[in-house]
Amino acid sequence: MKIIGKLLLALALLALATGAMAGTLEKVQQSGELVLGVSEGVAGFSAPDSNGKWAGFDVDMGHAVAAAVLKNADAIKFVPLASKQKIVAVSSGQVDLSRGTTWTMKRDCKQGVDFTVVLFYDGQGLMVKKSLGVTKATELDGASVAVVSGTTSELNVADFARANNIKLETVVFESKKEAFNAYVAGRTDAFTTDVSQLASLRAGAANPGEHIILPETFSKEPLSPFVRHGDQQWKDLVTWVLFGLIEAEEKGITQANVLDMKAKSQDPAVQRLLGATGDVGSFVGLDNDWLVRAIQAVGNYGEMYDRSFGPKTALNIPRGHNNLWTKGGLIYAMPIR
Repeated sequence: MKIIGKLLLALALLALATGAMAGTLEKVQQSGELVLGVSEGVAGFSAPDSNGKWAGFDVDMGHAVAAAVLKNADAIKFVPLASKQKIVAVSSGQVDLSRGTTWTMKRDCKQGVDFTVVLFYDGQGLMVKKSLGVTKATELDGASVAVVSGTTSELNVADFARANNIKLETVVFESKKEAFNAYVAGRTDAFTTDVSQLASLRAGAANPGEHIILPETFSKEPLSPFVRHGDQQWKDLVTWVLFGLIEAEEKGITQANVLDMKAKSQDPAVQRLLGATGDVGSFVGLDNDWLVRAIQAVGNYGEMYDRSFGPKTALNIPRGHNNLWTKGGLIYAMPIR
């Protein structure tokens, strides 16, 4: 009986602990702000602009969720996080939602977080200075490579070296900026991270033309925003706001025409999406204008992408895998019905 009593007590304490951490939606609504984990400054994804205002793809994602939940897209507290901090910050409840990171089995199953939707398909690559005279990664035998602590990069580059029978010496740094600056200063021969972030950091360098991104992409890096494990309602809400932005692009709904589409579209899917019929907002604990507000705040997925990575930006990253499935890409929304 004593054993059973102790077991019941342990279960009760566990339930209390879980309950204390439950209800991110209620927490956000009561506080009136969304606490969003962002990078320490990666152009295109999340970085302060010249006026100190946070901007980028991950920031827009946060604005969309804030608009849907709080009816105020700007009700966000931004928390810059180093790569090694972002998982713990979410699992501990320090932030409500984090910028996209690579969706891996270990993170999903063992580290206390749940992933939502892959918003950016990426892969790891290598950057070197043109003066090194290298045109492909397999020519880097014996080179030193700057990598960032707390990322998948170190393991990936070791796997790449082993698979290609070359030796690469990895030098680990605490942050991307520290690693990149060390590489620029000549402390390492190369720098490695996701190809999109290589492009971002190169664009912000003093002399971008001095650096080249080698052609090999040697990993899968599906980047997804993530939330604390165990809060299913919050995970569902974030997931379906993001799916909604993707489906808005599929249906031609934009920041400029969303209200007109709601009033005039005869497409049943558009009517459901924008709350003209049905009550899909109730599925995630919101009213029927939840997605209208999100689209008004940031536009559809394609508008977000173009604003951060499109041809008018310094990065100019072709959509490739990040195009809609109807255009040969991998971006696909689950049906909202």
